[in-house]
Amino acid sequence: MRADFINPFLHAMMNVLRTMANMQPQVGKPVLKDDNIARGVVTGFIDLMGEQTAGSLAITFSESVALDLVERMLGERPEKIDGTVRDLVGEVTNIVSGGAKKILSEEGYDFYLSQPVTFVGKGHQVLHSVYGPKILLPFHVESGDFVVEVCFRE
Repeated sequence: MRADFINPFLHAMMNVLRTMANMQPQVGKPVLKDDNIARGVVTGFIDLMGEQTAGSLAITFSESVALDLVERMLGERPEKIDGTVRDLVGEVTNIVSGGAKKILSEEGYDFYLSQPVTFVGKGHQVLHSVYGPKILLPFHVESGDFVVEVCFRE
């Protein structure tokens, strides 16, 4: 997968966390993911469909990061993964995909975004809507780790 498809998601994720959650994320080295197992307990997922190509985005948070994100963005800390956490993870996924979509549209790629969906539970599967390489971007923040997965049709 080309870096010009990955970088917009990386930049959008960094921007959302810095501006909306006052977090200072550190990004690790991107790796090719060879399975469908989530690397956390709550995932936001969205499809990006276009004429030139199609793909999907999944953002999977550990419980500690998801709870911290809710506290930073909404001012209240839930005790566990609940409906508020699910909604916020879906909304963050939507905002990140929208930010990446804007960058990609400036490069000539136009996409339609689906509604975000969320999945919860240890070991849940992340099934991308297209066949292609799954790039995993690991992130670290003060409260723990999370990952961004990007998959685009070859």
